[in-house]
Amino acid sequence: QVKLVESGGGSVQSGGSLRLSCAASGFTYSSYCMGWFRQAPGKEREGVAAIDSDGKIDYRDSVKGRFTLSRVNVNNTIYLQMNSLKPEDAAMYYCAADLDLYDCLKIVRTRWQYNYLGQGTQVSVSS
Repeated sequence: QVKLVESGGGSVQSGGSLRLSCAASGFTYSSYCMGWFRQAPGKEREGVAAIDSDGKIDYRDSVKGRFTLSRVNVNNTIYLQMNSLKPEDAAMYYCAADLDLYDCLKIVRTRWQYNYLGQGTQVSVSS
């Protein structure tokens, strides 16, 4: 059973940093994509960053150069380091996963969603 547990959200001022963590279980990285989605009130959930089973990573254009996704296989955890945060980055952030059967990095440029989602962690950014 796929399980994803996020942590690390919080409130920061514009320009600040946060690091989100996602502890994953129930699957192996060699077959799955993982990523981070976010959803602000009244807006669609959008892919922010993703890593495929080969370790390739991509980001939504609006976060490139500010966010960094990393993976630590030994403890089945992925991280999202978020720097230079802006008020428009405020949202509920979700860790997500899905079988790597297609171009799963496309979540950062399309409306594609993964099948497995964590419970979310809130990120607030004040101006």
